[in-house]
Amino acid sequence: MASIAEIRAEAARLCARFEAAGAVPVDCPVLQPAETLLDLYGEDIRARAYVTRDPSQGEMMLRPDFTVPVVERHMAEGAEPARYTYAGEVFRRQEDHPDRASEYMQVGFEVFDRANPAAADAEVFALISDVVSPLRLRAVTGDIGLLIAMVSGLRVSEDRRTALLRHIWRPSRFTALIKRYAGMTPVPPSRTALLSAADPFARAGAQIGLRSEAEIATRIDALRKEAAEPPMSGEEVALITAVLGVAETCPNALEHLRDIAVDMPSITHALDRFEARCTALAARGVDVGALAFEASFGRTSMEYYDGFVFGFYADPAADLPPVATGGRYDALTLRLGNGRTIPAVGGVIRPDLVLTLGGAT
Repeated sequence: MASIAEIRAEAARLCARFEAAGAVPVDCPVLQPAETLLDLYGEDIRARAYVTRDPSQGEMMLRPDFTVPVVERHMAEGAEPARYTYAGEVFRRQEDHPDRASEYMQVGFEVFDRANPAAADAEVFALISDVVSPLRLRAVTGDIGLLIAMVSGLRVSEDRRTALLRHIWRPSRFTALIKRYAGMTPVPPSRTALLSAADPFARAGAQIGLRSEAEIATRIDALRKEAAEPPMSGEEVALITAVLGVAETCPNALEHLRDIAVDMPSITHALDRFEARCTALAARGVDVGALAFEASFGRTSMEYYDGFVFGFYADPAADLPPVATGGRYDALTLRLGNGRTIPAVGGVIRPDLVLTLGGAT
């Protein structure tokens, strides 16, 4: 296992590579206001981050990554276009993987540039690919924007669409919702009885729990409204399954998805972006013909990604987390920019894993 000094030295080397590519080094406080992250992700972030309380600043989180504070900093004071690099510890609770480190070093490269998003995607991917190339990692790409476009075009109510968009990053929950909306999941008898009752509170007994009666009534009304909606069509369920099942090289994936788009035209614009990105990657020397694309890739990453996503992985036998990951997060800049926005994409490398795998040159 590499020492802290060795990991810091490797992080400095990686930062120097990014600085040579035009990035300006930045730093961010370890403690971040919890309110911002809770506003972005809801209470789910608590399961993945360390939360504490400061007497003067209120609830705070140990930074789970650098992207949010870097975006906040850029939107407040950054010039355009801009490229940043950084290195420092991040903190993630590992309840699902207790054998993995909950504190580790992260080195990143972020690009804020509205001129040509496809070219920026290719710039970040190609640079990180070049940096880790001595490790002979397996690269995988995806596109959360494709999945957002898929859901946005479904013939469902806005309530259902909103729920599906919220759960794109929770694959099991997303699948359960699709089955429920398509009438493939039996409705529990208790729910049927509750929704059919003239007064759901008549036999409720003493109220317990933290929800008020008004909140419970609102939830019951929402369930009644959903129950009255017609089920999703089998055709749409099949199309969703087809999109999520695409896992091929980029050219083959694009061709397959173009075929699906004949019956699901809402994804056409996302596929145009995919094609433009492939062209830009090829111009950067990336072997696009051998590059893997998985439509479901990135659905368990941070929820601010809304476009291109990628990861670099060691041999599965090594049982390691991804060595490098990244993606596009345009919507995050709007959320944190007080009405301003700029296309943005970035990626991170773990220097400890680079050293574990033999180091890069």
